[in-house]
Amino acid sequence: MRKGPVGFVGIGNMGGPMVRRLLADDFAVRVFDVRPEMTATLATEPGIEVAKTLVELGAGLEIVVTMLPDSKIVRAATFGQGRTKGFADQMKKGGLVVDMSSSFPLDTRSLAEELAPLGLAVVDAPVSGGVGKAVTGTLAIMTGGADADVARVASVLSAMGQIHRAGALGSGHALKALNNYVSAAGLIATCEALAIGQRFGLDPHVMTGVLNASTGKNNTTENKVERFMLNGKFDSGFALALMEKDVGMAARLAERIGTDAPELSVVHEQLADALAGLGRDADHTAVYRFVMERKV
Repeated sequence: MRKGPVGFVGIGNMGGPMVRRLLADDFAVRVFDVRPEMTATLATEPGIEVAKTLVELGAGLEIVVTMLPDSKIVRAATFGQGRTKGFADQMKKGGLVVDMSSSFPLDTRSLAEELAPLGLAVVDAPVSGGVGKAVTGTLAIMTGGADADVARVASVLSAMGQIHRAGALGSGHALKALNNYVSAAGLIATCEALAIGQRFGLDPHVMTGVLNASTGKNNTTENKVERFMLNGKFDSGFALALMEKDVGMAARLAERIGTDAPELSVVHEQLADALAGLGRDADHTAVYRFVMERKV
């Protein structure tokens, strides 16, 4: 007999493989996405129940996971928007909403305050590792919330990756945004170094090998330059628009808590410029192409 069921809202590039990891760990999963074609890909798999509405998704469940683009969409799915009702009213009292989206930390705390009168609590559990680690169930999962709440969902989260306890509610979302800022800084620095080196006459493959053997090594040099950038594929599975959004959240958090972060502002500005130049469908590794084509 399967464990659960667990509700899961948002069956995108990440959500689909995350649901499959839950199935592989013998959970029953009730899924919903505003795009029916996304849930259709899972409909025939044992242990899957496809909900036609958010109300149907939440009915009688103790745990609902959200994997959505941002805080506003998470809130709309939870409480409803316009004529569309959300899932929260239908959940069991004492239930948990587990937000694995990249949401704004202070919005996460506001969401918890609004859910408390319904007898529901929130755990924030954003992830890092991309589609590849979602497929293998080896995501880094950063959790925020009460210890007892995180413990209640530990078996669900462990099916999808390794849990890293970040702290109080909102801490996971804060850490995710800051992680993506550090990652983005490495991406931009690597792209600029490659552009300068090539214009000087250096071989970018040689440069990458030396960087990876030296102190310049970072996630981009190790995992992206050869696989997605120098070959012109630009298809790592993580959109530039999402990276820009996450770094923007880090910048907004710094501002809200009164911390001066000039480098963060520069990185966000460069990502915003690249997004404007490349378009919202661009993969984040396409920043390399943008930097290479940029004029002095």
